[in-house]
Amino acid sequence: MSTTETQAESQTATPSPSEALLDAALMHVPFDGWSETTFRAAAEDAGVGPELARALYPRGAVDLALAYHARGDAEMMKAMAAKDLSDMRYSDRVALAIRLRLEDADKELVRRGSTLFSLPQHAADGARAIWQTADRIWTALGDTSQDVNWYTKRATLSGVYGATVLYWLGDDSEGHKATWDFLDRRIEGVMRIEKTKASLRENKLAQTVLAGPLALIGKIRAPGNGTGLPGRWSH
Repeated sequence: MSTTETQAESQTATPSPSEALLDAALMHVPFDGWSETTFRAAAEDAGVGPELARALYPRGAVDLALAYHARGDAEMMKAMAAKDLSDMRYSDRVALAIRLRLEDADKELVRRGSTLFSLPQHAADGARAIWQTADRIWTALGDTSQDVNWYTKRATLSGVYGATVLYWLGDDSEGHKATWDFLDRRIEGVMRIEKTKASLRENKLAQTVLAGPLALIGKIRAPGNGTGLPGRWSH
């Protein structure tokens, strides 16, 4: 192997300061939570100066917790990409994505994060993180919706995912079987709702009664490049 190749591998293996900070923080979270104490200890352990650490994570441990959540989403996306989903029902694909998201997660780290994001001042961050997980799942499954369904799919899945996480945190069954059974029941309930919505769309009376609201809803579009949430109206 050439010197250039060796140096390239060495550079690849060396984590960035932001990743090093997060890795160091994970050792402290079980004891001190996602707190300022953890943030300062992580900076010291990672050899990152306080000014750089604060520049990387301006809100300290809150941003570290969000980075940990985003890392879990990225790992789930990689795991989904490696799976052959062609013979699976759509509902089973969704269930698999959530299982992959939780199976490799550290329960104590997630528990501490749930405590942090249950605080009123951080509740919006927690809700946004769950929404982003739902968005990653639909993206991995190839969702191409551009209308109001873009929002309803993510809102529904956010509810399923959030409830499943809370159940999982308290589940001590072997292999978390109780959690996966709970997840299957929630997804089955969502599928029943979708079937009901489909039947209403085909019902002539319902179409007449809901003509006005449906016309307004039909103008809603998914966020486009650079537009951001909450989306846009069509003209």
